[in-house]
Amino acid sequence: MGPHFLQLPEEILLLVLSYLDGRSLARLGQVCRRLCHFTCRDAVWRRIARRCLNSGFVRQGADVLMPWLQVDGDVLYCTQAEEIRAHQLRADGGGLHKRPFAVFLGHQEDVCRFVITDSHIISGGGDGKIALHNLHSTASIQFTAHEQDVNCVDCHGGIIVSGSRDRTARVWSLSSTTDGRWLHTIQAEDRVWSVAINPLLSGQLMNCLGTEFKRGAGVLDVCYETPTILLSCGYDTYIRCWDLRTSFRRCVTEWEEPHDSALYCIQSDGNNMIASGSSYYGVVRLWDKRMNQCLQSFSLSSPTSSPVYSLRFTTSHLYAALATSLHRLDFTVSS
Repeated sequence: MGPHFLQLPEEILLLVLSYLDGRSLARLGQVCRRLCHFTCRDAVWRRIARRCLNSGFVRQGADVLMPWLQVDGDVLYCTQAEEIRAHQLRADGGGLHKRPFAVFLGHQEDVCRFVITDSHIISGGGDGKIALHNLHSTASIQFTAHEQDVNCVDCHGGIIVSGSRDRTARVWSLSSTTDGRWLHTIQAEDRVWSVAINPLLSGQLMNCLGTEFKRGAGVLDVCYETPTILLSCGYDTYIRCWDLRTSFRRCVTEWEEPHDSALYCIQSDGNNMIASGSSYYGVVRLWDKRMNQCLQSFSLSSPTSSPVYSLRFTTSHLYAALATSLHRLDFTVSS
């Protein structure tokens, strides 16, 4: 088996290995040290383990750990399987304390995404549930939100929006989530990967942002810069900027990823800078909206080629989550 196989993105490797039975996986692990290390991971054996347990739970698609992170002041929150861990950032800018000072639990499957409010962490998981964790105590509540994985959540002004693999998005009230009743369901044509609530809390479904894209050009991340400016990115390798005041049919600007890689995540500084995370080799790119091409790129090291699943950046640092590692870029240190 050539070295090019191990250079595939981790999600592709996991998909390929999902077709093997236990005996074949064990034999594959004897080929070389790198394959032995990879085939010993829990994500590779999770499907087979569920069959042995006969739990009656069936999940469509490959099991992929998709880390998500948020930075709130001097605290970095990141997912690790079913946990959300809180790490204190060092005051001297030298990174973060490796030992978390708090761990939030509540899901039986991997946490897909979460969002932080003044008092709660709201998370969605592969178990189809939404969990509300109190930031100042260990108290949490969970309720079944969707029939399949909750891929994304957002919260603003007491309103929660969730999106799922079951092709629906649902709207909830934070004050009445204990009974598990949603306010509204939006039917989608495909699984919902990302949601974002308008900062003005406009709840009106106004239009679809374009329909003339190629099949498979799904959006993986969206974020509002202002109540009228929206950014999106996805499988078709483009970052798009939408001005909701002018047109819902065409974006006002777009930037193409130069190496034809899907874009898993984006973040804006609210001014001219955009950071994007690519699906291959842990590549992070910085874009200046006043330029047509990428301003700077960084290839983050990883044992295998991994997408950048999530990133957050400030004027001094950038944090990026890969499949099995967390990376920090320090912009205050000159190369």
